Amino acid sequence: MGNYNWEALFPDMVEWRRHLHRHPELSYQEHNTMKFIADQLIAFGIDTQSGVGDTGVIGTIKGSLPGKTVALRADIDALPIQDEKECEYASQVEGVMHACGHDGHTAGLLAVARYFSENRDTLKGEIRLIFQPGEEVCPGGALKMIAAGALEGVDVIYGVHLWSPLPVHTLASAAGPIMASVDDFVIDITGKGGHGGIPHVTVDSVLTGAQLVVQLQSIVSRNVNPLQPAVLTIGTINSGTAKNIIAETCRITGTVRTFDEETRAVIRNRFEEVTQHTCAMNGATVEIDYMMGYPPLVNHAGETERFFQVAKAIFGEEQVQVTPPMMPAEDFSYYVQQVPGCFIFVGAGNEDKGITYPHHHPRFDIDEAAMLNAAQILVSMAENYLEQQDEIPFLEKHF
Repeated sequence: MGNYNWEALFPDMVEWRRHLHRHPELSYQEHNTMKFIADQLIAFGIDTQSGVGDTGVIGTIKGSLPGKTVALRADIDALPIQDEKECEYASQVEGVMHACGHDGHTAGLLAVARYFSENRDTLKGEIRLIFQPGEEVCPGGALKMIAAGALEGVDVIYGVHLWSPLPVHTLASAAGPIMASVDDFVIDITGKGGHGGIPHVTVDSVLTGAQLVVQLQSIVSRNVNPLQPAVLTIGTINSGTAKNIIAETCRITGTVRTFDEETRAVIRNRFEEVTQHTCAMNGATVEIDYMMGYPPLVNHAGETERFFQVAKAIFGEEQVQVTPPMMPAEDFSYYVQQVPGCFIFVGAGNEDKGITYPHHHPRFDIDEAAMLNAAQILVSMAENYLEQQDEIPFLEKHF
């Protein structure tokens, strides 16, 4: 990273991010976003593939010197949320906004792309830039990118998430499981509808659903090892059309989060047993759609140690934290199932600027300085990995 003038690049990063923020696109609809990314990469002189995994982009930068291959990933999709911010770069698309920082991830990786394109002469190996669609919807765009060959020949992968709960200029990660798996479910209960005053000739789907909601909560408290974190949340329960009609159908939806596959399997098996038996007890029938989503995101120990070494050298020891595991999920987990890697949280909140809203909130925003930090840590991680293949101490060379 040497004496590279990152500050001179920062205005372009802000311009890229604000363009994307004004023009967000939902998962697998990122056609204009894909073109914007590809146009930038081509302008940098980077070998570019568009339409990977539907609407993804891969850029390849081969250095002048032989070496390993490092993949760097950014997600590019937005969310179905109405932007309520009052700023010049607010979303111009009704009901769609970048409420999770993916526009900043994309702008940051574009900056990384420009850096490596301008430093090919000293690059030892290859940089694979993965701009991934569909992170916000299960089963996740990472699977499609992997199936399309995004990880072929890759030795290690790094990714970042701009994270508003952390103050800007701080970074965090941890070895092992840091983000949960996510499984979603839909339960359709069918009873026998009828008059509210004649319940004995009906099968009440509302009563069955209410009992099931309570019974499902016992799974975590009574079937899961107390030392293993797990969450089972009922998000919706919908039934009925009038106060004096016993509803024939009831739909329940929710999500399950865990950090290991054994607990994940225990919950699913018990979930199906409890659901089937509770409905049968009430004389109702049931259909269960249990959708297995992202696995837990498990950082590799060696690459996480690399993060702490590199980040502390650049940002200072007091700015680098160990993050506790958290229940939100991330399909970066699929990549680190295939190759070693590390996922990093880059602080993007700033109370002084009023940037305090959580992810997926209509007023979500980031301190754009975080993009510069994200780009710098990705570049430094990649260079450190590639240089250590020749046993060149990173800190001695750069600091």
